[in-house]
Amino acid sequence: MVLKRAGSLKRATVALTPLAGALAFPLIVPVVLMRVGLPAAMLSAVLIGTAWFVLMLRTAEMPGHH
Repeated sequence: MVLKRAGSLKRATVALTPLAGALAFPLIVPVVLMRVGLPAAMLSAVLIGTAWFVLMLRTAEMPGHH
C-alpha cells in the first residue's frame, strides 16, 4: 500500500513538474518586473529557470541500465 502510494506520488510529481514551471515562469517574472524592476526580474527568471531545470532532471524517468 505504501509503495503504491509512493509510486503514485512520483508519477504525479513527474507529470506536474513541467506544468508548474511553465506556469510559474510567465506569472512570476512579469509581476517582479512591474513591482521591483528589471534587474530583479532578470534574477528571478534565472533562479526560476535554474530551479525548474534541476527539478526536471531530478524527477526525470530515465530507463535503467541493465
